[in-house]
Amino acid sequence: MRWKPPVSPLLALCTFLIAEKHTGQKSPWKPYLDVLPKAYTCPACLEPDVINLLPKPLKKKAQEQKMLIQELFQSSRAFFSSLQPLFAEDTGNIFNFSALQWAWCTVNTRTIYMKHPHRECFSLEPDVYALAPYLDLLNHSPNVQVKAGFNEQTRSYEIWTESQCKKYQEVLISYGPHDNQRLLLEYGFVAMDNPHSSVYVSADTLLKYFSPLDKQREAKVSILKDHDFLENLTFGWEGPSWRLLTALKVLSLAADEFACWKRILLGDVTSARNEQQALGTATKICQFLIEETQHVLLQISQLKRDKENLKTHLALVEMLRLEDLKILQKSAEILCNLNLGTA
Repeated sequence: MRWKPPVSPLLALCTFLIAEKHTGQKSPWKPYLDVLPKAYTCPACLEPDVINLLPKPLKKKAQEQKMLIQELFQSSRAFFSSLQPLFAEDTGNIFNFSALQWAWCTVNTRTIYMKHPHRECFSLEPDVYALAPYLDLLNHSPNVQVKAGFNEQTRSYEIWTESQCKKYQEVLISYGPHDNQRLLLEYGFVAMDNPHSSVYVSADTLLKYFSPLDKQREAKVSILKDHDFLENLTFGWEGPSWRLLTALKVLSLAADEFACWKRILLGDVTSARNEQQALGTATKICQFLIEETQHVLLQISQLKRDKENLKTHLALVEMLRLEDLKILQKSAEILCNLNLGTA
C-alpha cells in the first residue's frame, strides 16, 4: 500500500503467487499451489527455435508476449526489492524472471473474469482477475456451450452447461469460440478438430501475388487498410473467408473496374473475370501455405530427433501445424470446386 506509483492488480496477484510458492510448507495455499503446473507451454515459455516454427501472425504475437513479461519484470524490480524486509532470503533470488514468468502464465491461463471495485493501493488498470481453485481444473472443449459468471445473489461463481454430460463422464467447459492460434497463445494447448480454427494469411503473403507495376496497387492497398481488410484474412473448414475473397477481389480490379471498389466491399459482384481471378489467386495462396506447412512439419520431425529437450514443445507446434494442413487441404478442395463452377 505504501509503494508509489501503485502496482497493477496483475502484478499484485503475480507477487502473491511467487511469495506463497516461496513460503512452501507454511503457506495456507500449499494444496492449491501443488496442483498448479510447474511449467507452462504458452509461447512466452517456448525456445526461439520453437517460436520460429509458428505461423507468422502467431510468431509475432508470441514475441510480443515474451517482450511483455520481460518489460513487466524490468519495471517491477524496484518494487520487488522493497519487499526485502518480509524475507530472510535475497528478494532478487525469489522474485527472479523465471518466477515472474511462471506467475504471469498462471494468471493468464487460469484466472476467471471477475470485476472488483477499485482499491487505492492498485493502479487504475482494470481489476478483473480471480483465481478459482478446483474450477480451473475443468478442461476446454470447442464443442460445448456454457454460461459462466459471478452470481451477486448467491455470492458464488457459477457455470451452467448447455451441453449434455453422461454420468461419470468428464465435464468439459468452453473458454470461448477460440481458434487454435488463440488457444495456444493464451492457454498453451491446441484442440483437435476445432470448428473455430482457421489459417491466417498475412498482408505480405497476400500482396506477393499482385504486380507492383499495377498503377492502382497503392490505392487498392490503401482502401483495404482504411476499411480494415488487411487483417484477419483466413482459410477455414469452409474454405476462404468472405474477408479474404473480398480483399482479393479489390486487388484484382481491372483499371476500368476500379471505381466499383465500394460495391465489392458491400458484397456485390463486379465481373466474372474479377471473381475468377480472385478465386485463382486464393488457390495459389492456399497451395503456397500447404507447401510452407509441409516444409515446417519436416523441420519439426528433424528437430524432434536432434533436440530431445524440446520434444514436448515441438509436439505442440506439430499439432497446430497438422490442424492447419487439414484446414488448408479442405480449403483447396472447396476452391477446386468453386473454380470449376466459374470456369
